[in-house]
Amino acid sequence: MSRMKRNVALTISSLLSVLFFTFHIAGDIVRGYEKGGLSNFPAVPIAVVWLYGTLVLSERRSGYIIMLLGAILGSGVPILHMRGRGLGAVAGSSGSFFFIWTILAIGVTGLFSLILSAHGLWKWKRN
Repeated sequence: MSRMKRNVALTISSLLSVLFFTFHIAGDIVRGYEKGGLSNFPAVPIAVVWLYGTLVLSERRSGYIIMLLGAILGSGVPILHMRGRGLGAVAGSSGSFFFIWTILAIGVTGLFSLILSAHGLWKWKRN
């Protein structure tokens, strides 16, 4: 895959991860996993920095690092939710399909972004 295609793929997967991240936070609040108060506000600057790294710093080392950190965060979401009773604990409740799908989707896009951003950092370091 050419460098340009990898960068486009990384940008798209990182943007999708940010979108799924916001869906996920909203789902956690709706389901009562999070209180929905000011304790959730850090999600806003995290999403903004993640977007900035994706859209403005996309081919710079700092952009790759930001996207790598976001990808690690996104990849960890399914792991955190599958501990204990797992995702089946919400099965059957209203909106459970979308909630579970979002968790799995952020895991997929997060892991894909992790691979691409690590590859971008590796190539950037060598150049």
